[in-house]
Amino acid sequence: MQVRILPGAQKMQKKKLPLKREFSAGGVCFKKEDSKIFIVIYKPEGRNAWQLPKGWIDKGESSQEAAIREVKEEGGVEGKIIQKIDTIKYFFNWQDEKIFKTVTFYLMEYVKGRPEDHTWEAETAEWIEIDEAVERLTFKDEKEIVKKAKLLIVGS
Repeated sequence: MQVRILPGAQKMQKKKLPLKREFSAGGVCFKKEDSKIFIVIYKPEGRNAWQLPKGWIDKGESSQEAAIREVKEEGGVEGKIIQKIDTIKYFFNWQDEKIFKTVTFYLMEYVKGRPEDHTWEAETAEWIEIDEAVERLTFKDEKEIVKKAKLLIVGS
C-alpha cells in the first residue's frame, strides 16, 4: 500500500543550525574640517555594501585594540579612542552555522593616514560627511551608531 501525504499535512522541519558566537569591534573615526564632520566608511572587497570598519577581536586583544586595528585595516587611517558609542547584536547565517554577533563601536578621533591605504579587505574607503554617511551606509544598526556618534561629537 502506498501512502500519499497531502500538501500541508506534513510539517516542514527546518534544519537546526549550530549556534556560534562572535565578538567584534569597530570604530567611527572622525575629523572636522571647515565646521563639517567627516567619517571613514568602506566598501568590502566583492560586496555591494558600505560599512563602518569592524572585525573580530583576536585572541589576547581588547575590544579597543581590535577597533583601532580594524579602522586602520579597512579604513586606512589611525584614530585614538574617545569613548564607547554602543554595542549592537544580531543573528546571521554563514555556510552551515547560525552566528550571534556582538559588535562594540568606539568613537575615534583621526590621528593620521589616508583611506587609500586600506588593506585587501576593502575595495575602497573614503572620508564622507557624517550626514551623507548615514544615507550611504547599508545596515540600519550602523546608521544608528553614526547618529549616536554625531551627537557625541557635536556635544564635545
